[in-house]
Amino acid sequence: MARRCQVTGKGPMVGNNVSHANNRTKRRQMPNLQNKRIFVEELGEFVRVRLSASALKTVTRKGLMPYLREQGMTLEDVR
Repeated sequence: MARRCQVTGKGPMVGNNVSHANNRTKRRQMPNLQNKRIFVEELGEFVRVRLSASALKTVTRKGLMPYLREQGMTLEDVR
């Protein structure tokens, strides 16, 4: 499974570890992904989604369906 948020599309970023001697080695910064069951009131059922922590905060505040509409997505895009 890809390490990517289903709603925002956030994925791993690439950068460098920089030592005190200024040696550089590649590293990956992973997004903070959480697997959650979110209740959708419009359907009256739970939906399993894999969201970044920042998207989860927004979904908690606005609700899943309004946030998906704002992003131009449908519920089938995240299932």
